[in-house]
Parts: sequence; C-alpha cells; structure tokens
Amino acid sequence: MDVPELLEAASLLVPERIATENDLTVGDVWEYLAHDEWEVALGLLEELGDVHALPPGFWEGLATAAEELRLERSTAWCHWRAYEARHGIIRARLTLRPAAEATRRTPVAGAGVLRPMWDIGDRSADGGPVLHIARLWVEYAPELEPGGQAPVRLAPLDAARWRRLRPGQEITMHEVRSVAGTAVILEAGPPPATSAG
Repeated sequence: MDVPELLEAASLLVPERIATENDLTVGDVWEYLAHDEWEVALGLLEELGDVHALPPGFWEGLATAAEELRLERSTAWCHWRAYEARHGIIRARLTLRPAAEATRRTPVAGAGVLRPMWDIGDRSADGGPVLHIARLWVEYAPELEPGGQAPVRLAPLDAARWRRLRPGQEITMHEVRSVAGTAVILEAGPPPATSAG
C-alpha cells in the first residue's frame, strides 16, 4: 500500500464520533487526504489515537506511512503505541539523578532508545532486588537531562511482570547497579479494549 492508502485504512478504524481537543475529527483527516496533505493527516490520526483506544493495526498502519514519509520520530511513536495497544500502558514521572551524583553525564534520548533496568519491587530469594528491563520514552521532549524531570512511558520486555504497578507507586531506574533515577507511576493498565485487533 502507498501512503494515502495506509492513512485511509487507518482512518476507517477511527469512530466518527470522536474528536481531538480542537474538535478535529476523522472527517478532517479525509479533507487533508483529499488535498495530499499526508503529514497533516498522519499527525491528526495520531491525535485521534490519543482520544480513543484503537487497535494495534491502526498504529502499525500509521508507522508504515510515517516510515514511507521518512518521519523517524513519528514512526517510532506509532510503533510504541502499537506495543501499548497490545501490552498496556505504563506512564510515570521520572526524575533523573544529577550528573554529579550518577554515572550518566549526558541526556537520555527520548524516543524509546534507552533500555534501562527497573526495580519494581520484586525480590530474589536472598532479598535483593530483581531488576526488569523496560524501554523508556520521554513525553513531550526529545531528551531528558541529568537532574531533569519529565513524564515518561515504559515498555517492559515482559509486560506481565509489571501488571501489579499502581498510580503513586515509586520505582527506581538503573543503568548500572546504582540508582539512576526515581519514577512515580502515573498510569498503569492492561491493553485497552478495542473494537478490532
């Protein structure tokens, strides 16, 4: 499929009744598609996906379209959202330790590249922490500086182990054995119910 076909197919999965914060709907997507405004249509479909739970196929179609348009961050975001549609969402407010107190001296890349370890409360037989791996996406920013704070999304390697997390729970991020940051869970839930998969 070419880009317009991918975007048209994705738009068919969006209920007509939903609208973005600015009252844009799937009808507006069709207007942009009719005028070959593919990047605008893609961005609007991403926004509509934030308003209503949509199936992984929606996000995969958008990822393919974004890749064809050579929009790297948008491609990565749509793949990320397809993961969340399958495995659930985990959002947290992450505070990184300052560079003077941690091994990290450079910013954390924001688009799901870093795969740090996390202490989510599991313990080994000897009482030590069991660390789990989850990719990290910094929301609303391309990176997070040492000492900085931002809302983040986590994509665990084994999502089932993270199901017991609850809002308000504190977890710690590790890039080595020492703590690199602390996160407070904002949202944690199973995959959303969607009308198609």
